[in-house]
Amino acid sequence: MGEKVIMKENKILFVSANQHKVPYPVYPIGLSYITTYLQERLPDYQFKMVDLNFSTIDELESITKDYNPKYIGVSFRNIDDVNSYNREEFVSHYKNVLDHLRTVSNAKIIVGGSGFSIFPELMFNRLNPDFGVYGEGEQTILNLINILDKNEDYTGLSRLVYKKNGQCVFNKNESYFNNLDLDFDENLIDFYWDKSGMLNVQTKRGCPYNCIYCTYPLIEGKKVRTLNTDKIIETLKKLYYQKGIDYVFFTDSVFNINNTYNYELAEKIIASGIKIQWGGYFTFKNLDENLLKTLKKSGLEHVEFGTEAISEKCLKTYGKNFTVRDVLEKSALCNKLEIPFAHFLITGGYGETDSTVDETFENSKLIDNSVFFTFVGMRIYPGTKLQKYAIQEGVIDEKDSLLEPKYYLSKDVNYDTLKERSYKTRKRWVFPDEDTATISNKLRKRGKKGPLWEYMII
Repeated sequence: MGEKVIMKENKILFVSANQHKVPYPVYPIGLSYITTYLQERLPDYQFKMVDLNFSTIDELESITKDYNPKYIGVSFRNIDDVNSYNREEFVSHYKNVLDHLRTVSNAKIIVGGSGFSIFPELMFNRLNPDFGVYGEGEQTILNLINILDKNEDYTGLSRLVYKKNGQCVFNKNESYFNNLDLDFDENLIDFYWDKSGMLNVQTKRGCPYNCIYCTYPLIEGKKVRTLNTDKIIETLKKLYYQKGIDYVFFTDSVFNINNTYNYELAEKIIASGIKIQWGGYFTFKNLDENLLKTLKKSGLEHVEFGTEAISEKCLKTYGKNFTVRDVLEKSALCNKLEIPFAHFLITGGYGETDSTVDETFENSKLIDNSVFFTFVGMRIYPGTKLQKYAIQEGVIDEKDSLLEPKYYLSKDVNYDTLKERSYKTRKRWVFPDEDTATISNKLRKRGKKGPLWEYMII
C-alpha cells in the first residue's frame, strides 16, 4: 500500500488578526487549542497558522494564494485597546483583513475569538464572514467542517452564527468540555519567547464572579471547567525540554477558583521535575498560606491581583466579593512568602468619587513591594451590569452598539489631579499613558522573562 495522499483542497488556514502589542505581544493561544483539537480529529486535513503580530497583510495574501485553503479561520482577540486615554479601535483592521482574504481566496471564512464573542451579531454583520463561532470553538468548528464537507444541514449547530435569508442567526451555546491538548505553533514560539518573555497556557475556563464590567462570563460562561492536569503537564514538559522555555502565564480569568484542582496541578508540576516559573491572575478569596506555599514550590513567580479598588464602597459597587482587609492581608502574605505581586485597578468607574479615590490611594500606602496599575474609567460592554447603569444615567443610549469604545467615567472624580495624588502615596502607580514597553524591551534583551513589573517597584 502506498502512502495516503492528502487532497490539495483539504487545507485549513488559521489567522490571528490581532496586532496589539501593549504591554507585550500575546501568543494566540485560542487558535493553538483549536488547531491541536482539529489535527487529532481531521487526519485528512493540513493546517497552517498566520499571525499578524508576526506577518504583514501582504504576506498573508501571498501565503493564502500559495496554500489555497478550503477553510480560513480568523480569530479576533481584542475589539479595542481598552484605554480611555487613547480609544483605538481594531474592527476596521479586522474588516481590512477579511477584505484582503476575499480578494485572493474563495475559501469559506469562519471567524471567532474573544473579541468576536462579545459582539457576535454586530461583528458578523460588520465583517460579513461565511460563519462565526462564539465562546469555545473547538467542537463547533469540527462539527461545522464535517457537515460542510458532507453538504449537510449546519443550522442547528451550537455556538454558530450564520446568515439565513439575509438575516443573522445566532445559535445559543449548549455544551462545554474540558479535555484539551495543546501544541504550540513551532513557527511562532521563538518570536513570542523573545518578544514577550513567556508563553500562555489555560488551566480553567469560565468565571463564576459578578463584576459589573467584566466580559469573561459572557465569553467563557459562568460555569468553571478545569482542564486535564496531565495534559497541561505534557504541554509544560514539551516547552521546557524541547524549547528551553521556563516561564508560562496561566491565562485563566482567575487562577485560584478551584483549589482542589490547583493543589493537584501544583503537585504534578513539582513531581514532573521541570523547573518552570509561572504567573497568573488571582483574587483575594480562596488564597491561604498553605496554598501559596505549594504554588510557590511549583514555580509561582508572579501574582497579578484584579483588585480594581482599595475602597470598601467601590469594591461593593464594582461587584467584588472581597474587602479592603482581604486586599491588605493577602498582600502582606505575599510579602511574607516573598512572592512578587502587582495590583490592577480601575479609577473612575461606576460609583467612584474623589473620596473613594483618596481612600484607595491612602490604603495603597499600607502595601509594600508592589506596583499599582490603574485603568481610568470602565469600558462599557454589552450584556454587563455596567451597560444597564450607564443607560440609566444617560451615559450611553440603549441603542448604542458599544462596538466603538465607550467608557463610564464617574462625574464625581477630578481626573486632572489623579497623578499628583498618586505621587503623594510614594508608591509606584502606573497610568495608561505611561510608556512601560521601552524598559521592558530592554530587560527582555538582557534575558529577563515574565511580565517584568517587579523591576518597576520603588
